[in-house]
Amino acid sequence: MTRGVLARIWPRFWLKSAGTTAFMTLFFIGYIHLLKNPQREVFVMPLTPLDTWIPFQGWAVLLYISLWFYVSLPVGLMVSARDVVAFGWRIGLLCLIGLGCFYFWPTAVPPAHIDWALYPGLAMLKGVDAAGNACPSLHVASAVFSACWLHWMAPQLGAGRRWRAVNAIWCVAIAYSTVAIRQHVVLDVCSGALLGWGLAVLLRPRVLMRA
Repeated sequence: MTRGVLARIWPRFWLKSAGTTAFMTLFFIGYIHLLKNPQREVFVMPLTPLDTWIPFQGWAVLLYISLWFYVSLPVGLMVSARDVVAFGWRIGLLCLIGLGCFYFWPTAVPPAHIDWALYPGLAMLKGVDAAGNACPSLHVASAVFSACWLHWMAPQLGAGRRWRAVNAIWCVAIAYSTVAIRQHVVLDVCSGALLGWGLAVLLRPRVLMRA
């Protein structure tokens, strides 16, 4: 399986690399603009009992930033340009819906009352990705969306239950990290997961229908 997976990385390598880079650049331009310039009064998301039960864990930032590699996996493992484009416009629509939510309903997480100076890696993250653009969590939405595609692509990759288990655990770990580092609250995670899963299922390509 490993040899087969590696063999899928090279076809259309420059298209996949350039496309992913351009997509992320455009996304962050819009994301940061709305983060710095909310169009309406910002609504602070409420906490649930589960938010208080999940302790702050600074190490979880490693899981959090692993998203950028994780969401690149479906495209990286595709062979045809048609598949790359099919995934690209679908996850692009997901991001547009999320940005639309942030435009019409700006949200933020409540203050965490943590001295971020004690956590240099997190302090840098907080300086770039502040407490806004909270609900739905696009971090979670894109992770769940990618997890669905990786799950459906498993037969093409010759992957079995172990692959699907690792895929599911990684996705859940990313979602967990958003709360553990106080970047999101549980309601953000739930709405983001619903958005990612719902759009993935609704726009599932025919070629993956039998998976």
